Amino acid sequence: MKQVRQLLAIIMLSVASIILLSACGTNQESSGGKDITINILQGKVENNTQFKQIAAQYEKSHPHIKVVITSVGGGTDYLSTLKTRMSAGDEPTIFSVAGPAEVSQFRTKITDVADTKAAKLALPGTLDAVQEGSKVLGLPFNLEGYGFVYNKKIFRQAGIDAAKLTTYDKLLAAVKTLNAQKKQLGLKGVFSLPGQETWVMTNHLGNVFIAPDFNGNVKTAYTSKKLPFTREKEYKRMLDLENDYSAGNVMQTDYSQQVSQYFGLGQVAMIQQGDWIYQTVAQIDKKFAADGIGMIPIPVDGYAGKMPVGVPNYWAVNSTRPKKEQQAAKDFLDWLYTTAQGKKDVVDLLHFVPAYKGFSGMKMQDPLSEAVFQHTQTKQTTGWVFAGYPVSWEADNLGPDVQKYLSKVMSWNDLVTDAKQAWANLQSTK
Repeated sequence: MKQVRQLLAIIMLSVASIILLSACGTNQESSGGKDITINILQGKVENNTQFKQIAAQYEKSHPHIKVVITSVGGGTDYLSTLKTRMSAGDEPTIFSVAGPAEVSQFRTKITDVADTKAAKLALPGTLDAVQEGSKVLGLPFNLEGYGFVYNKKIFRQAGIDAAKLTTYDKLLAAVKTLNAQKKQLGLKGVFSLPGQETWVMTNHLGNVFIAPDFNGNVKTAYTSKKLPFTREKEYKRMLDLENDYSAGNVMQTDYSQQVSQYFGLGQVAMIQQGDWIYQTVAQIDKKFAADGIGMIPIPVDGYAGKMPVGVPNYWAVNSTRPKKEQQAAKDFLDWLYTTAQGKKDVVDLLHFVPAYKGFSGMKMQDPLSEAVFQHTQTKQTTGWVFAGYPVSWEADNLGPDVQKYLSKVMSWNDLVTDAKQAWANLQSTK
């Protein structure tokens, strides 16, 4: 009898242990699991430091999660890096995609994130580029806008009111005024055009004059079999203006020189860039960045005062990673965009204009983000369609052709013909 009682006691203890272990396992799984690493690969290299600060902060409140940030950009091609890592088996848990063209390239690696809190709070229209029926294949980083970032002091000294430069003719008059006073103002040029960076001239400047053909809708551009290019003359006119009145050798100027040297050191009056350059300018001169710069839209006939605003990148969660890792990734993104601390970091640390509900009452932390926010609030915006360009069209056709045009080895008419034909060819093979 004693032996039976001992045996029953052992059995009961074993059952209790199994129940306890099961409960522990369930708790670990629901909290993301123990010692899970979330590898994040993203292309906003200008926010690398801030993202790493956020990762360290998240790890403190989530001790079983490690967040590794890898930022690729500047002189390194992000897409090439992502493709290499995917093919080599060194796959990130979270990676960034710019829109439908890139979603299509990596579709087999992207899981649905419609079940996240963040997806349910995304602002109207911000998920259009990454929706597939009821599925959501990415979460917006933020909203960004771009135009001409200008030096307030230089404009003031030249007697120019930036807010009134709403047409090409008014902008041209201001450019000529600045150019005539270059010596007195200490300028090397009115603009700095980075001819080495095709995306500045084709994705961003090109979008200003291509978007009207598609009503600013990225999905419409992505599915269009042809490029109307009805505003190519306006495009040429603005590109020529920046090139003709630019400091230094345009074809030897890159993004870093444009922002850090020419604009950051007050050697040019304005540059074509967006709110993302604030962090770089602030590292050079915090006071100048906070009080001395502003941003106005690039003038487009019929769209006076409207700024191109869109979602620059989306967070995609890798569907081939373990389920616990995928859930941990979703939890991190929800924390970033829906919790008090995460939202504070989005606005105060990253200087992001939020693409989600729930940020009312929060103040943008710099004048460039404020300009984007105000244009968004007043609905004075146009869309971004460059994420819907055919895959490789910018890299293999429009980008190199613009550089050839600026180098005077290709005519503008040939550029237009090539752009239309290449677009049609690429779309016919989809």
